[in-house]
Amino acid sequence: MDASMWVAKTGLDAQQTRMNVISNNLANVNTTGFKRDRAVFEDLLYQNIRQAGGQTGANTQAPTGLMLGTGVRVVATEKQHAQGNMVNTQNPLDVAITGEGFFQIAQPDGTIAYTRDGNFKLSNTGQIVTSSGALLQPAITIPNTASSVTFGRDGTVSVELSAGGSQVLGTIQLARFNNPSGLEAKGQNLFKQTPAAGPPTVLQPGQNGAGGLMQGTLEASNVNVVEEMVNMIETQRAYEINSKAISAVDGMLKFINNNL
Repeated sequence: MDASMWVAKTGLDAQQTRMNVISNNLANVNTTGFKRDRAVFEDLLYQNIRQAGGQTGANTQAPTGLMLGTGVRVVATEKQHAQGNMVNTQNPLDVAITGEGFFQIAQPDGTIAYTRDGNFKLSNTGQIVTSSGALLQPAITIPNTASSVTFGRDGTVSVELSAGGSQVLGTIQLARFNNPSGLEAKGQNLFKQTPAAGPPTVLQPGQNGAGGLMQGTLEASNVNVVEEMVNMIETQRAYEINSKAISAVDGMLKFINNNL
């Protein structure tokens, strides 16, 4: 019975971890470009008391074995990279990706991070940056003589000049990964490349599987509040059941101690 108490304890730990994942999803329901997490469970090692197929007689074998599980654990949290809803902002510097791919963002240590958050701003030098001031790569600078800026679906960035005429400034490129769920979330709406994600493939939007760009639009979080609330209730009930299992085992142990 002591073993069953420890098995139920692993269930408490696993459901608490799942609740943390759900809470983080709900907390980021309004975070631009956020991708919901899903807790992945696996059962722990089994105690093999009797092997299936073992001899029970000279000419007979056991059709089933006797294996006792030792509990459960959360083995991973997986990002679900489904497309979020498109929110029309009418801000010319807001850009959403319709399809696969990530914007490339320069980091202070010289590395590149990746994001789905296209809520861009202009720095004091006219460069396109994120809300935290990190530089979009490839770097694009909007001249102060520009009266308007246009982001094409193929990533082409052009401006209308106040003196007349237009000018093409460059092209936004997107990075694709073989396994985007393997990217490491590092906060500030950024992802970091890992060996599990594979090397990035840098593409022009709309080519070779890369998504297109949509100006004046942001990609909302793909968190479904109703679904997360249902998951929360399910997790809470599973936690309560594991807690009751511990109480039941404790009551059985008390009965043995008091009556034997």
